[in-house]
Amino acid sequence: MTIQRRQFMKTVAAAGAALTLPGYIRSSFASGETIKVGALYSQTGGLSVVEKMLADGVQMAAAEINAAGGVMGKQIEVIVEDGASDPKTFAEKAQKLVIKDKAMTVFGCHTSASRKAVLPIFERRNAMLFYQTHYEGFECSQNVIYSGAVPNQQLGNYIPWIIEKLGKKKFFLVGSNYVYPREMAKVTKGLIEAGGAEWVADEYLELGHSEWAVMVNKIKESGADVVLSNVVGDSIISFYREYINQGMSHKDVPICATVTSEIEIAAMGPEYAEGSYTSFPYFMSLDLPSNTSFIERYRAFVGDPKALTYHSLEAAYFQVFLWKQAVEKEGGLTADAIRAGIRGQTYAAPGGEVKVDEDNLHCWLTPRVGQWQSDGQSKVVNEYPAPIKPLPYAAYGETAENLFCTPQGLDSSKL
Repeated sequence: MTIQRRQFMKTVAAAGAALTLPGYIRSSFASGETIKVGALYSQTGGLSVVEKMLADGVQMAAAEINAAGGVMGKQIEVIVEDGASDPKTFAEKAQKLVIKDKAMTVFGCHTSASRKAVLPIFERRNAMLFYQTHYEGFECSQNVIYSGAVPNQQLGNYIPWIIEKLGKKKFFLVGSNYVYPREMAKVTKGLIEAGGAEWVADEYLELGHSEWAVMVNKIKESGADVVLSNVVGDSIISFYREYINQGMSHKDVPICATVTSEIEIAAMGPEYAEGSYTSFPYFMSLDLPSNTSFIERYRAFVGDPKALTYHSLEAAYFQVFLWKQAVEKEGGLTADAIRAGIRGQTYAAPGGEVKVDEDNLHCWLTPRVGQWQSDGQSKVVNEYPAPIKPLPYAAYGETAENLFCTPQGLDSSKL
């Protein structure tokens, strides 16, 4: 990693970025001369392939900030801990970071299970967790900054577009059997019915399930003209391959997903996903100078000229800059200072401007729909003109005019 990072700094300097190698080397200062933050992601286990990328995103952002002078004149010291793809281990490592290392801010977790496991520690110790993955909503913590999408930012544009632009009227909902797919299905059903369409099935298979023949056959026999997929992890690869192997076509009955990203497309082979769709705020294919630069710098940082970027990686990266801005605005590292300083903060992220909502500490993001192409990249076929307000309780009736999650916390009387 040291060699890769040196190469990263050389590449960025050659590109004319405002980074300096001496500033980067200073990140090895003694504890009293640095600002400690945690990067809590799986470095081992089944989730490590993806979560190592998220840790890289955090460390890359910290390296860039350090090279530009640091935070309040001090260098960031990133302490990486391994959640080992296990919620219990995540909780143990979170406690170590907050109590022993005195890292008042931790960037980390990828799954809702790991986030839920560590949340009591951050709330009890009044520390801050920055969580970058799109999730199911239904959470309103004053100790978490949520930089990934919530359901209204993935589905509010997506379902009406499928009905109106693709002309699809019969939805087959399929997902992995845990909280995210089920909560996403709740929002989806309401939007389907509001659009004058119908859902003909709502089916689930266990996490990691790899035998999809029976499920695909159910889809074929259901009369559905579109599949809304909330399938996650390695199951995505098995599902898409079985779908095509059974003669299904994305042209006739497309899979429209909320999870499938550049990472899964590369793993399954683009031919199995070509013509299907995903809704995300960020795609690697975005034709923006900020994104082109981000991809180049990320590839240099990890030492892989073909490395992929994807939605959660982008959020893991930009959330570090939001944290920096909050710390410098308030002049403090405590959770109270970060909460006060981060509300309303904006940042020009690789995928466009983002903003931390003043009410609920979630990020305003731009909804987009991408259609997967033969090269494994997406073509953005639908895009909002600007970021939209996050509504983490949209499935339960929350609107911009009737907020459940407020600066004071959750108004449970509205649930």
